[in-house]
Amino acid sequence: MENNNKRDSFGTKIGVISAAAGSAIGLGNIYRFPCELGEHGGAAFLLIYLAIVVLLGVPLMLSEFVLGRRSKSNAVGAFQKLAPNTLWPFVGYIGVLCGYLVFSFYSTVSGWTLEYIVKAVTNSFRGKDLATIEQDFVDFHNNGWRNLMWQAIFIFMTGFVVYKGVKDGIEKYAKILMPLLVVILIVLGVRSVTLPGAREGLTFLFKPDFSKITGDVLIGALGQGFFSLSIGMGVLITYGSYIKKNDNLTSTAFSVVFADTFIALLAGIVIFPAAFSFGVKPTAGMGLVFNTIPMLFNQLHSGYFFCIIFFVLLAIAALTSTISLLEVVVAYITEQYQYSRQKATVYACCITMFLGAFASLSLVEGSPFAKDGFTVFGMMDFLSSNILLPLGGLLIVIFVGWRLGKSQFFDEVTNGGTLKSPFKTVIFFIIKYLAPLAIMLVFINGLLS
Repeated sequence: MENNNKRDSFGTKIGVISAAAGSAIGLGNIYRFPCELGEHGGAAFLLIYLAIVVLLGVPLMLSEFVLGRRSKSNAVGAFQKLAPNTLWPFVGYIGVLCGYLVFSFYSTVSGWTLEYIVKAVTNSFRGKDLATIEQDFVDFHNNGWRNLMWQAIFIFMTGFVVYKGVKDGIEKYAKILMPLLVVILIVLGVRSVTLPGAREGLTFLFKPDFSKITGDVLIGALGQGFFSLSIGMGVLITYGSYIKKNDNLTSTAFSVVFADTFIALLAGIVIFPAAFSFGVKPTAGMGLVFNTIPMLFNQLHSGYFFCIIFFVLLAIAALTSTISLLEVVVAYITEQYQYSRQKATVYACCITMFLGAFASLSLVEGSPFAKDGFTVFGMMDFLSSNILLPLGGLLIVIFVGWRLGKSQFFDEVTNGGTLKSPFKTVIFFIIKYLAPLAIMLVFINGLLS
């Protein structure tokens, strides 16, 4: 089957950063990061997370960018071109599988943002106390068919953008919508820290208790770092393949990691002071965002409008992430099987909807897809975040450090010697020696715990 589509690319540097940051900045920061931080002891987790994203995140992200741009191919094709007739393409298949799994359960939570847009527009939070809002949340995700409806709509929205292409779809939407999310989060953060009892939330977020640093905290921070930065799932290889040869990969990687970390911290500043102010436990998990935020808006002047805007932009943040996940799969199908982008998008969305339905329905009380506290949703999350992502990241740095080699790596990050890259030697040392060791130790600890 012939594919006559010309390979697309990003048009501007700000488009590259917006799209890559959009992949990183999503529910992973605003929903998942506060949940992980709350469940792993607060500031102690934050310190480990920051160390991971700086010391490992930048080198790992740069590794994937290098693989993508040097090969100008999808996650599987990159390894086929750079290491032909070997088993290395298996790493790309891990990324594609991850894209399917993460998109499948991530689209469940993404669909919740659409439900909460409707709740915000209809002003259904007005006059309700925390207990009522929490019960509404429980009642909603126990309604399996309603969850499936919103999930299907969100998958359709994602498919629409990917269907349009890289420059006219992914880049166009990312560089307009992401800055709006930052503005709203800053406004909410300022209001949150002025609430009664907010100091306790800030203490939980920024004052570490080092006794809480355990193997579980390390595993959680590593998994969150990989999940948030989209490392090990083929996203950055795919996006790297769309980056022009004259763009600076190192500065792009640093910009994306900085933006991702900034948003994660900002989300924590929004969530935890409000949570402690309203008596929501920091271990409340998914309810932190969907219960705390409506209570925060009840305290805000013009809160009705801010509530609508927040959940719209939360949906946008989720959308930029799901777009990147779907693009991994679509790029793989179009380039490996010579399907048109349009047909590949439809097929990928249908498969994701099928898998995602099991994740959504497993959250319903008494679901046949849940047993003894284990849900399909939770298993997909654990498998991707704690196993496939670190495994993919480990194999990628081994490939770049030991197979691709210093010469090709330096050639790519310096754009053929035309750019100065003062950190390239340190970064390559981390990629070749420190990153594999760190990932392996934490990965093994997670499997044995």
